[in-house]
Amino acid sequence: MKNYKYIGLFLLSIGVASCDVNNELDPILEETPPVVALNANGLDFSKYVAVGASFTAGFTDGALFIKAQENSFPNTLAKKFAMAGGGDFNQPLMNDNIGGLVLAGNVAQEPRLFFNGAGPARLNATPTTVIGQRAAGTSFNNFGVPGAKSFHLTFAGYGTLNPYFGRMASSASTSVIADAMTQQPTFFTLSEVGGNDVLGYATSGGVGVDQSPTAANPTGNLNPATYGPNDITNPLVFNQVFTGMVDAMTAGGAKGVIATVPDITLLPYFTTVPYNPVPLDAATAAAVNGAYAQYNGGIQQAFGALVQAGVFTKEQADAEVAKRTISFAAGQNAVVIVDEDLTNLGAINPAFAMLPQYRQATADDLLVLPSSSFIGTLANPNNPLSVNGVALPLEDKWVITATELASIQKATTAYNETIVSVAGANDNVALVDLNAILREATNGIKFDNYNMTTGLVTGGLVSLDGIHLTGRGYALMANKILEAIDIKFGSNFTTATNGLAKADDYPAIYSAALR
Repeated sequence: MKNYKYIGLFLLSIGVASCDVNNELDPILEETPPVVALNANGLDFSKYVAVGASFTAGFTDGALFIKAQENSFPNTLAKKFAMAGGGDFNQPLMNDNIGGLVLAGNVAQEPRLFFNGAGPARLNATPTTVIGQRAAGTSFNNFGVPGAKSFHLTFAGYGTLNPYFGRMASSASTSVIADAMTQQPTFFTLSEVGGNDVLGYATSGGVGVDQSPTAANPTGNLNPATYGPNDITNPLVFNQVFTGMVDAMTAGGAKGVIATVPDITLLPYFTTVPYNPVPLDAATAAAVNGAYAQYNGGIQQAFGALVQAGVFTKEQADAEVAKRTISFAAGQNAVVIVDEDLTNLGAINPAFAMLPQYRQATADDLLVLPSSSFIGTLANPNNPLSVNGVALPLEDKWVITATELASIQKATTAYNETIVSVAGANDNVALVDLNAILREATNGIKFDNYNMTTGLVTGGLVSLDGIHLTGRGYALMANKILEAIDIKFGSNFTTATNGLAKADDYPAIYSAALR
């Protein structure tokens, strides 16, 4: 690169009436970066197939819609693969940019969210994508199925249970992985598999069963047919399913990328609402304390009696009394919650059955995003003390307790151990660590001129639903996958001209006018 340095010259002109001086500086020449050709290093992208769940589909702002699908990370990857001989990439596009689904003329899934200036809101529009109506096209490359758990991807007949897969399934009896293999992929991505295996449990505030192994049951529940919709998938089941899918995808020599499962509890759906969101003045705090005085006294008496009966030590009783005592003060206050992990006093002694499992939330508890719509509101407009989250405790479904959080994170860690192990044992597979990327993003991750974070609305990475990525977030994800491909297979997407997606080509917010 040429560097031009201009030195100011003070020209002293003594006794000279005039002189010819060139006062214009030569222009600084802009360097044109050299064109770097893409080198795929032998990778065959002629038939790229993406398998996964909602991230793979391009789900964003609480819905799936055309523009979001066009900005899905697999579609972005396909455009880059086209630079190296990649073929067509067909997606089961929705009918509109409204998002959502209808069945028999009724809205079965709501339209997408938009930013109304104050926060996320649903579009006031009716979806046109009909459940049971096949997407345009005869075959597809994007097998991203919103809502799919790991074992759903191998379940024959899943299209009859999941309307998104039903729109693209080749038959009523096929599975996602079977249809993907029918495409005879030369390259594949298998991404965010495992996320939904804990997501339902998390979004429901832990209303579900952890089917993982325990000390009492070393194998846990190995039969996913018996799982409830919000249960945590047994890591042993995940291991078997995930390993089998990767083996199937690479059996014919195809290469691909697999991804770790992000810690979903770092997403704004679980981090936006604080544990202490209710402001009270001194008079209201005193009134509420008076209302809880009988409960606090009953807890103290009950545990005192149980210490005398030898059921608890004094130290154990004191700890639980401190945890369950409810107290408010002027200023910001923690909400009152129902915690099913607290000791059920009625089960020990029926005389204590009137004492519910109440406590105030702590910083270790996560309040789910929908709780923000009613915390602090009055359950009874005529009763100023009937404040939701204060006089009326939040149900278990609105809060992830520390115990429930531990279950989510333990299962996620186990899934990722499987994924990392599979990647290490298969030379045809590259690994992208989405979990590490999300952790980095909690403090800010650089993407071109943007510092993207996990903040709701303003962070740029996570969409308005608080769980799925924005279009720009999916572009960043595509770039991270391309980096992983370079590292594993020796290609040069990260250094080739136009080898990576550019942040400004992808939106963080979709307009409400987009239909």
